[in-house]
Amino acid sequence: MLEKARKELPTVVFEKARFEIPKARGHLQGTKTLFTNVHQIANTLHRPIEHFVKFLYKELATPGDLSNKSLLLKRKVAASVVNEKIRKYADEFVLCSQCGKPDTTIEKEGQFSYKRCTACGNKQIIKSVI
Repeated sequence: MLEKARKELPTVVFEKARFEIPKARGHLQGTKTLFTNVHQIANTLHRPIEHFVKFLYKELATPGDLSNKSLLLKRKVAASVVNEKIRKYADEFVLCSQCGKPDTTIEKEGQFSYKRCTACGNKQIIKSVI
């Protein structure tokens, strides 16, 4: 029975690949901050860019403009602060709290959102980004 159960598990459960969160790349433009790899970060985290950017706006307490190539924040923000917020986003919305793998999806059931792990099956309620 154990062998049959192992065969039915997704292959991601057995992978040992290392997951690395990309660092934010950007520069200051006067009193604004431009990040050029925000789309790459969202793709690596497997999350919609709108969800990711909304989280950054809220956490950094600044408005911004998202274009098809970059994110322009309307105040000076150090890259280290942005990288810290990216890590926080990954911990809250991407990485499984049970097994630590990034193989999760966000599902909405009624008025609650859940982070479901496809590797171990864990289901955890998450806060919404307003």
